[in-house]
This record gives sequence, C-alpha cells and structure tokens, in this order.
Amino acid sequence: MESIKDIHELSVEEAIRNLQSSKEGLSKEEIERRFSSFGPNEIQEKRATPLYFKLLKQFLNFFAILLWVASGLSFLGEYLAPGEGNINLGIALIAVIFINAFFTFYQEYKAERAAEALKMLLAPLAVVLRDNKEQEIPSNQVVVGDIIILSEGDKVPADARLIEQHELKVNNSPLTGESISLKRDIGPFKGNILESHNIVFSGTTVVSGSGKAIVFAVGMGTEFGKIAGLTQEIKEDPTPLQKEISYFIKYISIIAIFLGITFFLIGWYLGNTFTANFIFGIGIIVANVPEGLLPAVTLTLSIAAQKMAKKNALIKNLNSVETLGSTTVICTDKTGTLTQNEMTVKKIFVNDKEIDVSGVGYAPEGKLHIDGNDIAEKEIEPIIPFLRTSFFCNDSKLILEEGKYSIIGDPTEGALLVLAKKIIDTDKTCNLEERIFEIPFTSDRKMMSTIYKGGKVTAYVKGSPESIISLSNKILINGKEIELTSKDKDELHEKAESFEKKALRTLALAYRPVAEKEKYVPEEVEKDLVFLGLVGLIDPPRLGVKEAVKKCKGAGIKIVMITGDNKLTAEAIGREVGIIESDAPSVIEGSEVTKMRIEELKALLSNPEIIFARASPKNKLEIVMALKQMGEVVAVTGDGVNDAPALKEADIGISMGSGTDVAKEAADVILIDDNFKSIVEAVLEGRAVYDNIRKFISYILVSNVPEIVPFIVYVLFRVPLPLTVVQILAIDLGTDMLPAIALGTEPAEIDVMERPPRSRKDRLLTIPLILKSYGLIGPIEAAAGLYGFWWVLKKGGWTWGTQLAFTDPLYVKATTMCLIAIIVCQIVNVMGCRSLRNSVFKIGLSKNKYVFLGIASEIILIFAFTNLPILKTFLGTASIEPELILLIIPFALLIFVVDELRKYLMPKLNIKDL
Repeated sequence: MESIKDIHELSVEEAIRNLQSSKEGLSKEEIERRFSSFGPNEIQEKRATPLYFKLLKQFLNFFAILLWVASGLSFLGEYLAPGEGNINLGIALIAVIFINAFFTFYQEYKAERAAEALKMLLAPLAVVLRDNKEQEIPSNQVVVGDIIILSEGDKVPADARLIEQHELKVNNSPLTGESISLKRDIGPFKGNILESHNIVFSGTTVVSGSGKAIVFAVGMGTEFGKIAGLTQEIKEDPTPLQKEISYFIKYISIIAIFLGITFFLIGWYLGNTFTANFIFGIGIIVANVPEGLLPAVTLTLSIAAQKMAKKNALIKNLNSVETLGSTTVICTDKTGTLTQNEMTVKKIFVNDKEIDVSGVGYAPEGKLHIDGNDIAEKEIEPIIPFLRTSFFCNDSKLILEEGKYSIIGDPTEGALLVLAKKIIDTDKTCNLEERIFEIPFTSDRKMMSTIYKGGKVTAYVKGSPESIISLSNKILINGKEIELTSKDKDELHEKAESFEKKALRTLALAYRPVAEKEKYVPEEVEKDLVFLGLVGLIDPPRLGVKEAVKKCKGAGIKIVMITGDNKLTAEAIGREVGIIESDAPSVIEGSEVTKMRIEELKALLSNPEIIFARASPKNKLEIVMALKQMGEVVAVTGDGVNDAPALKEADIGISMGSGTDVAKEAADVILIDDNFKSIVEAVLEGRAVYDNIRKFISYILVSNVPEIVPFIVYVLFRVPLPLTVVQILAIDLGTDMLPAIALGTEPAEIDVMERPPRSRKDRLLTIPLILKSYGLIGPIEAAAGLYGFWWVLKKGGWTWGTQLAFTDPLYVKATTMCLIAIIVCQIVNVMGCRSLRNSVFKIGLSKNKYVFLGIASEIILIFAFTNLPILKTFLGTASIEPELILLIIPFALLIFVVDELRKYLMPKLNIKDL
C-alpha cells in the first residue's frame, strides 16, 4: 500500500485506489488481513501498574520500612527479655503496617474505579459498507480502507477522506478547541491536513448532513492517537501534598530515631541494663512516629473526594484533592466551561429597532415578554416576517424531550429556531408553506437560501451582513417595503459592526418574492432582496460563573482564559464573567505566543489580567510549562484530545465530563457538569483538606509529648515505666484515630476563600505548630499522665527506688491511670484542634457531629481497655475506680483555657498563623 500521508491532496478516485479499496467496501478476507496488520481502532493506554505492585509499594515506603525495623527490634527484645510484652508490640507494629497498606491501597483503588465507571459506557458503534452491504459494527473494528457512512449526530470513528457528502457539517472542537460547524466537501485540498475540508477526524461529530468516507488511519495512527501518545510520554510529578507528607514523615522519623539512639546511650551511660535501654529506645521511636497518620490522611482525602463528587467534581487521584486547594493559577477554556456551549440569540435589529431578546419567553398567563416586560401584540406584528425567515431559512430541528427542546443540527440555526418558537406559534404561522428548493451556503457567497411555496413562491435568505446588505435594495419597516439608500446601507453596516464589537456572531436576514419561471440559482434568486434585520448570537456565560470568578480573585487565584475563539469574543466573555476588569487587559493571539522566547512568555504571564485567543494545543502546553517554571501551582481545564498534553503537564488537570476519553485519561479531576463554578467549589474543599490535615497533625503531635516523657523519666530517675509501648499504640491507633479522622471532616472555615493560596514553601510542620504541640498543650497532658501514675503508686504504698514487675497489679493499675489521663486530655484537645486560629465558640460547638462520635469512641475505648479481659491482657491494663478520673479534670480544663487564650492573643501579638 502506498503512502497515505497526503491523502487530502488526492482526488476521490486516487484516494480509493491509494488505499486499495472500492466504493463498495472491503471483502471479509481483506478486513481480517488488515485488522491483523493495523490492530484494533483504539487509543492504546499507557500500561497500567499491576494491582499487586501498587499494593506491594505500600509495604515498602519509608514509613513502612521504619515500622518493619521497629517490629524486628521488638521481637529481638522479646528474645532477650521474655515476658515483658515486647512480642505484643511486635505483633501490633506489623498490624499497623498491614492496616496502613491495605487501607491506603483500597481508598486509592476505589477512587480509580470511580473514574473507570465513567468510561464504562456502551462501546460506540460505526456504520460501514462492506461487500456492498451496510453493517453496524463496534467502532474498534473499523480498519484502514473501510467505507464509513456518516449521518447527523454520529461520532466519526476514525480519520477518513470524504468520497461523498450531502450538506455535511462537522464539529472539530474535540480536536481543535473551536466549537463551530465546518462545512465539508470532497474536492482535493492543498495545505495542512488539519485544515482540509475533505477530511473527517476520529472523535469529531457530524452536526448535520450525511456522507461517506474512506478510512486512512485508525487507533494510534489518527490525529487523536498521536496526541494521546504525546500525553503518555509526559512524566507525572508528585503532588504538593505527597511531597509535604513525605517530608513530614521523614522529618518526624529522623527525630524519633535520633531521640531513640540518644536516650539509649544516656541510659547506658547511667548504668541501666541493656534490656531496659533497648525497651526505652524502641519506646521513644514508637512514641514519636505517628502510626495513625497515613490512614487519617487517606481517609480525609477520600471523604473530601466524596464531597467533591456531590459537587460534580470526580477525583481520579486522591492526592489531587489537596492540589486543587493550593492552586494559584487556573487556565480555563471558554466554550462549555465559562459558557453554556449553547448558541443563544442576544440581540436583534428589526423594524428599525434594536431589541435585547436574551430574556425572551412566555409569561405565566400566556403573554409574551422580554426581560419580564410584557410585549403588546402590535409590537410583535412587524417582526413576524423576520421570525418566519429565521424559521424557514434553517436546516436544524427542535425535538421536545421531557419539556425541554434539544437542537439537532447546527447550533446557530438551532438558536434561530428557538427564538422563533418562543415568540410566535410556528406550528400555525409556518405550516402553510412547503420547501421546494435550497441553495446551500458556500464560503464565496457567504449565504444560504431556501425557496418555499404557499400562495406564492418566496426565497428566504440568511448570511453575512456584508453580503446580504450589498444585495438588498429594499428594507421592511412596519410591514412596508421601503427603498434602501446608500446612507441606509452604511447605517446597517455600522449596526452590524456594533454587534460584532460586542462579540456577537452576526447574521442578516432577507427575503424576496420569486417569479414562477425563475431559475433557482444564486444569480437569479439572491438579488434585489428585501432586508429584514440583523441577529446577534452568543454562547452566554453559565449561571454562577461570574460569582465563582470573583471568589477565585478574592482567594488570590489568577484566572487565565485560553480559547480557540477570536480576540473580540474572548475579551467580551472575559469581561462579562469578570476575568478582566481593567481598560487595557492583555489579549494575545496564539500566533504571537509561538514566536515568543520562554522569558518573554513568563514576563507576559506576570500581567494580572490576560487572555489567549486563537490558541493552539501547543500554545496551551507552552503556557502551562511557563507558569510552572514561575513557581505557580497550575490547574488546567480541557475537553478535547488536543488538551491532553496540557492536562497531563499541569499540577492538576481538569477534564470535562462531556470531553473525550483521551482528555479524561490525562486528567486528575473530571467535572461531571462541565461548569467552572464546580472548580471553585472543589478548590474550597481542597483548601479545607489542607487545613484539616494540619489540624489532626496538631492533635496527633500533642499526644507524642505525654508518650515520650514517661520514657525520659524512666531512664533519668530509675522509676517504673509510667506508660508501656503497647499502650502508646493503643493511643495512636486506638483512641486518637477516630477523633483525628473526625477533624479531617471539619467544614471549611468562613474565611478559607479570602486567603491567598499557600506557598509551595509552606510546610505542614511549622515552628508555631511544634511550639503549640510540644511546648504548650503536650506538657500539660504529660503532667496529667504522670500525676495519675504517681497518685496510684503512692496510694498503693510504693516507695521511691522500689522496682515493680511488669505484671505487678499496682504497676498495671498505675500505667492504666497514666493511659486514661492522656485519653481524657485528648478529648478536650480535639475540640481545640477544630480550628488552629479561631475560638471554638466562634466556629460553633456542634457543627461537626463526627467529632462527637470520635469523643464517644474514646470514652467507649476507656471502658473497653479497663473492663474487657482480652484487652486488659494484651495492653497490660487494670480496672480503675471512676472517681480517679476526676483527678484529671483540672488538667483537661487547663488545656481548654490555655488554647483559647493562645487563639485570643495570636492576632493581638501579630503572631503568624499556625
């Protein structure tokens, strides 16, 4: 088979011969041979990481390795000193590793399955001609040389060269980003194949008409496939949260190991036994490592992802939840994201009047109204010829489904039908005439005409204002045809220009009586026209987008519009939704970006208000790369295969739910409703997630202090160990877990969208947070634990210097009191951690019901630890008289008062946020 790369330059016969096919289609044997040669007509996805490998990774990360080592040391400790509970510790640590691994794996797997479910639709079908018979087959079975049959509404299954067409129009927006209908023909074309009018591309849609085409590329050989291949080559970087969690775990782990070794050496220096020092070293490490952190983070992200899904943002990668919250720049499409992707008539100029019809509709009592104002019947009468022409000179159809009209055909023509339908009863007014001929639109004439016969024959004409005005010699005013002077024509041209400056797609309408014997050709029909008026259409902004843009600006997020539309349209929509507000914004065309060096592009992107018009996919990718080099956290929206490289390159790629599979595959988030407003809601949730992670880190770190201090006391003062290592795990993986997760569900604080995005340099673990946890609240909890421990020992008759066995009832009761004291203090601490900046009274005591469930779980576990035999044996705990808990209440109240005082003083002392 010869080269087919220039197939658009060949005639129909040459193209068929070149592809060794025929107008009757391929034979069964040839199809099988070609399918074997070219493979299925599918976009090959990057080889997925096997599930078992993803699970295995959870057992081998830095955190897991640290716990494996600690577990091994625990078993060694049991071997060196049997019966001191080290075996329980070793088992518990291994359980922690497995819980972390399976929990994290399951949550990520669930998020991936949710995205996969969106793709599990019925396989698209294609109609082909094979052995001169029409067949409907799965589109992945289409082969090179197949003759595909295209009809209105079809999705093109492969790249193909047209061999027949009847008023065929296609929408190439999934490939080019421009949402306009393009007329196709079958003649040879010299130039870029992407601009060729005889080619239909895989993934694009047939807007109207019909045709046949011969396939010349399938699967990865299509234009879609080439871009998909480029997308798969882009390497994914870790998200900001992944980097932060990794930094936090390594930082805390290094501290834990350093302290463990340091105090082991101190104990050795003080003359303690090797076994005692060994237990001490393990205890220090376990006390410092937040074993419950990863499950808490994962579950928090999962809960936030579920919240986002309810707000129409489907999260594919859990870590993307927080990345949205740290976004500093959103690069957004215009069509379908900021706008409704639905052409609407905004203004008409008819009967010498300009009328805004964007609010046209029927009032409840049946009277016509525009923007809430009733229209008198006498005002409608003069515009009826204009509306009839909108209806007659039209190839679109309206279908009523569930009380709402849907458009079949060209969106612009559909908008004209909708306008006519709203103002006049087209079933009565427009059913007395029959179409007898049509002169289709051509790019040289820039108009189309339809000829109808009723009592008389009339041509209804629609086209560009310059073409229609130049061919008109009369204008209809108040039902009378008036001569059109040169001055009148100039004024009409000015009016059309005023529409265009408002970014309205402008058309002119006219009519002309046709003589019975007149030939139905453009030269005869399209002359001496009676001008009826102008119509201005626009794809209007979505409801709520303007408010969403305002929220973004208030949150310090810059919005950059990148569109395939022209400058005027881009700027008009940008102004309407609030992206640009200044008198001199930067509106740059893609061709200018192509000529720029990277430093020039960065300088341009530093402008506060900027829009890119006529931008190509390559331009979009260049803009994203430049923004990332500037240190921005970039979110990018897109729906077409052309957007996939930019979606993949961005920190957070956001695909439209109605977008192509390639775009969805490249994205991190899928917007089910295609609405920019949903992005802003997702940003809010992302910011709340980061805040909440810091809240439960603060909560978890506080309990580290009362877990560490008992071991220091044990070594330095040679007293019984106030808290065992297994009891530490009972706190970290038992009582602290549900309250920490509850903090992860805390609603976003009131001012979350009034703050600037967090810097890439910001850390989860800050000096103020460490001081609050280790220097303020933690020591109070440590004092409470030690006080409870000493109280029980003293009441039991213990004297200083007396060593107690690990199984001694007095020792067991004393350590239990220390454990319960820490848990009681953490109950109060969780309330304070609900906001690191605002008083608990300001945020509301009862806004987060899950915190109270967490507190209830702590109370239940206190009862279980002190009453259930199996837990008493495993943890080394004993029953405690309820009145002993009253000893801890003053410490708990002190924690509450101190934390509220801290929050009160912070802004007054101009102390930086935690």
